[in-house]
Amino acid sequence: MGEREGETRTARKRRDILDSGREIFLNEGYAGAGMEMVARSAAVSTATLYAHFPSKADLFAAVVDEAVTGLTADLRSTRDHGDARARLTQFAVALGRFYCEPLSRSLFRLVTAERRRFAELADRFQARSRQEIGGVALALIKELADDGLLKVDDPASAAGQLLGMLEHPTLTMGLMAGDETQPQRPVDTIGEEAVETFLARYAA
Repeated sequence: MGEREGETRTARKRRDILDSGREIFLNEGYAGAGMEMVARSAAVSTATLYAHFPSKADLFAAVVDEAVTGLTADLRSTRDHGDARARLTQFAVALGRFYCEPLSRSLFRLVTAERRRFAELADRFQARSRQEIGGVALALIKELADDGLLKVDDPASAAGQLLGMLEHPTLTMGLMAGDETQPQRPVDTIGEEAVETFLARYAA
């Protein structure tokens, strides 16, 4: 594997380890994942692996943090120009697609399964998810309210309602039916209908 542009050899090795660690944790679970297994998959020595991540717990935490940041990148780029419907729909569709990603679902399931072992990590994952997802929704709703496009007394409650309409048919359905299972309705339609209901309540 060649080095990415601007990436040092050390950074590339760390990237390879994280990629391999994510795949093995998701496929084998925490208990079934071995550091030697990760080292082989990443084509590095165990000494190199432990130099980057002193323990399996450290690697697991890094995998979770890195995955959340990468998966929610599209959400952070949705606060664009346009009217309330256009901006909310852009966000809603991006979030629906995020929740329909098998990796997203696997990550939610893995962290939930390991909560007893890693309560602190699960709490951090929950906080990061709230910040990366709920924070974007809250900021968008506040901006639209400040612009006079929404009439919202409690932006946090409104954001929670929008997220709830999107989570059930995408994330919750996937967690119950399988990571690869997709909604019967197109994700764009789910997002548009959620925004339609939201605007029926909050449009100025």
